[in-house]
Amino acid sequence: MNLSKENKRLETVTIRDASIKDAERILEIYAYYVKNTAITFEYEVPTLDEFQKRIENTLKRYPYLVIEKDGIIQGYGYAGTFVGRAAYNWSCEMTVYLDHTSLKCGLGRKIYETLEDRLREMGILNLYACIGYPEYEDEYLSKNSADFHAHLGFTKVGEFHKCGYKFDRWYNMIWMEKIIGEHQEINIE
Repeated sequence: MNLSKENKRLETVTIRDASIKDAERILEIYAYYVKNTAITFEYEVPTLDEFQKRIENTLKRYPYLVIEKDGIIQGYGYAGTFVGRAAYNWSCEMTVYLDHTSLKCGLGRKIYETLEDRLREMGILNLYACIGYPEYEDEYLSKNSADFHAHLGFTKVGEFHKCGYKFDRWYNMIWMEKIIGEHQEINIE
């Protein structure tokens, strides 16, 4: 009986490509984190127009996905350039946000794994995540994101100390890495 309930729950979850039409709901999800957390170091919620442009720019080269449950977007994930030089074309940075009411129910893992599969198909070999990291956990930032990434196979490769200032306090930032492909010699001529 529990298995059929689980299967029914999973059937209502859909991951699809995002579109500009999704920007309002995606921005609604992101706005919570800007206003209430140090998960993003952004101070002001972007305008809808700015957010639409961000989505458009990402879609020029990388996947931008949404995850829906019962037809309602519960989160989104996308990839972007890592550093922005040609030599890094086999690496990218990943970002995922879930509606703050949809945490710890498996949606983050599902969208992250789908995004990772898409990036692997594109020939991406290295994944990176830039994560706000508290020296001491507080009401604005915990170590949950780092723990989530570690659970998905990422390892911490660097830490920057007191580099982000939000809510009248300093936060660290860490980089985490996951290798998803085999590095071979490439002829780029």
